[in-house]
Amino acid sequence: MRWRQGRRSENVEDRRGERRASGAGVRIGGGLGGIVVLLLAFVLLGPEQAMNLLQQNGGAGVGVGDGPAPAATAPNPQEDQLVDFVSVVLGTTEDVWHEQFQRLGRQYREPKLVIFRNAVESACGTANSAVGPFYCPGDETLYIDLSFYDELKNRFGAPGDFAQAYVIAHEVGHHVQKLLGATDYVHSMKGRVSEVEYNQYSVRLELQADFYAGVWAHHADRAQQILENGDVAEALGAASAIGDDKLQKQARGYVTPDSFTHGSSAQRVRWFKLGLQTGDIEQGDTFNAAAL
Repeated sequence: MRWRQGRRSENVEDRRGERRASGAGVRIGGGLGGIVVLLLAFVLLGPEQAMNLLQQNGGAGVGVGDGPAPAATAPNPQEDQLVDFVSVVLGTTEDVWHEQFQRLGRQYREPKLVIFRNAVESACGTANSAVGPFYCPGDETLYIDLSFYDELKNRFGAPGDFAQAYVIAHEVGHHVQKLLGATDYVHSMKGRVSEVEYNQYSVRLELQADFYAGVWAHHADRAQQILENGDVAEALGAASAIGDDKLQKQARGYVTPDSFTHGSSAQRVRWFKLGLQTGDIEQGDTFNAAAL
């Protein structure tokens, strides 16, 4: 991915050296690494007990109590480069979504992005690194522990800088959904429909975020020629690696589609590719799509 000459966003906040705080809450709006924790909880405990446990412990991760400030760490040039990379990718999403919202006759409100280490406080509660990257609608902020990129490469088998960019673009997609009303629409269904039906709404929300990530890639490449050979394959590999079917198969040896909350590997790939190929935000209405 060609990114070094890109504009750096001014909306990145580095909290890697902050003291960890106590608290608990439920994070909303995605999180690619956290779905592994969620799936294992559902498999081992069942839906009702799993949700009770997750909510008691801050959503998909366990809350972290007050403790000593993290010890000072030696400079890490590789991680510092990732901070720079994240800033550039966020900058490209800002450029793309400002333009897309103008076409809709709306104004895009830029999200913040917080880089943390080990644990972080957000308007959605305390999260630790096990949650993976996530978006909190309450403060319109993306959160990421850069160590997740090692997990993406080593655990999910999805290496490459464009796969890393896809993760950010997906979470920004959740911010777009917040601004366009899709997030509130889905959350309003909680308690009004069955658990199976609500899972279907959740899947459609996640697939739309994948579509928006594809829209970002389409327009960012047209404007700045960011794509290199192999980049699309990296993003597709990341989308495929985090499909509910693949994760459930790995966790328990079989698949239960009614419990999907993020979509199958094939669905996630399909919607990302549709956004990438068309760049047309109007084609991303996953909620009214006859087939996913």
